[in-house]
Amino acid sequence: MDTGRRALGRWLRRLPRPYTLRARLTAGLVVLLAVSCAAVGVAAVIELDGFLTGRLDQQLIEVGTQFPASLEHKGQTLTDHDADDRERGDTRRQAPHTFGARLVDGVVTNSGVVPADKDDTTTDLKVALTERDRRELAAVPVGGTARTIHLSSLGKYRVLAAKGRDGDVMITGLPLESVEATVHRLEAVEAIVFGAALLIAGFAGALWVRWSLRPLSRVAATATRVSELPLASGEVTLPPRAPESDPRSEVGKVAGAFNRMLGHVEDALTHRHASEERLRSFAADASHELRTPVASIRGHAELALLHPDPVPPKVTRALERITAESARMGVMVDEMLLLARLDAGRPLERRPVDLTRLVLDAIADARAAGPDHRWALQLPEEPVTVTGDAHRLQQVLANLLANARLHTPVGTKVTVTVEKGDEETSLKVHDDGPGVPAEVQPGVFERFTRADRRRTEGGGGGGAGLGLSIVAAVTEAHGGSVELESRPGTTTFTVKLAAT
Repeated sequence: MDTGRRALGRWLRRLPRPYTLRARLTAGLVVLLAVSCAAVGVAAVIELDGFLTGRLDQQLIEVGTQFPASLEHKGQTLTDHDADDRERGDTRRQAPHTFGARLVDGVVTNSGVVPADKDDTTTDLKVALTERDRRELAAVPVGGTARTIHLSSLGKYRVLAAKGRDGDVMITGLPLESVEATVHRLEAVEAIVFGAALLIAGFAGALWVRWSLRPLSRVAATATRVSELPLASGEVTLPPRAPESDPRSEVGKVAGAFNRMLGHVEDALTHRHASEERLRSFAADASHELRTPVASIRGHAELALLHPDPVPPKVTRALERITAESARMGVMVDEMLLLARLDAGRPLERRPVDLTRLVLDAIADARAAGPDHRWALQLPEEPVTVTGDAHRLQQVLANLLANARLHTPVGTKVTVTVEKGDEETSLKVHDDGPGVPAEVQPGVFERFTRADRRRTEGGGGGGAGLGLSIVAAVTEAHGGSVELESRPGTTTFTVKLAAT
């Protein structure tokens, strides 16, 4: 039993399932209608079969034992002129295919069946009975209700047994063929009618469900268009609202709630964009205004260092630190100004750039700045050209190489690889240093993100945390992307640019 249930469960799980609400509602409607039709059909078949069988039993009672009683005579054919006239009369008064049998002490002594043509005097009335037929006849209860048996040579019969005048048992039977034919005809008619009804109901139900769910489909279409919008940053214009239907219906309530949600989202995006614009404008203005005083401080410090009069060593050291920090602050201000301009969407130059030459120049500068590191190149045989801003791409290379130099210990090998593809060009900067800490990697391209000190040991310290954010911003401005793969012993920054 458990095996059967598991097999049924596996079979049901393999059946295709409707995934859309429209398909589920239509399938549910068709299934409910099919169950209702099946229940009506089964009830009608059972009722008709019982009614016809009851009428057949009534006919058996009315026929009585006349035919099996006539089988007591020795003449068993209608051509036996020595037979009693009563035999011929009883036979001709019976319905065609009426069966009769006489039993004495549970043994069938006589049996016969009325031919289809009762006027045919040449047909033998005898019936060939098998041993199983005889046992079934002997098991028919005397004086009880009619029962159904199957005779090997005749088929299914409804039989009734009664006691004879000589202490024997008389069995009369009528064929069930007409009852079964009527029931089967009803089953065929039900199958045709119910099948047509299911097809029509399924088609009409699908149209009705589709029409009823039209407002929900419009909500889904609007939601799809919203999901395709770039909502991460910048000004966002949401599509028109979904048409609202009757607010008393469930679909109308969903449409109304969705439209209200879109209104709130649009307000939030508008406020966010305004805040971003104010912040971007502030950063650009502040960076621009800071360039002059920072340059002035640096100039005055350098001028003080050039003074010919003796200067105390502590003052000289202080002036040197002022000069170094003002230079560092100047670089930071320039980087912040660049990021503000990139955020504002200021277009870059779009010219053919020899990426191979940029890599060679950047490696030469890196070797001069970091002689204690090992620098390697992997370039294709032919020069690689991309379209973009040469100055900004050179800044991307410089920042990546500076990041590898400043955040890895002495002796680290840094390899720059250029790979040219049909659709994009990849620039990879790999080092075998300690790697970027896992907790830093998710935000490594965000502004003012600095690596853990373990990566900077022996590397001379880190910068302001804007180098990699500039790499990401410049790459995205060129329509490319930058990725990081890092674990202890291997770190790779991959810049992907569209091929020329």
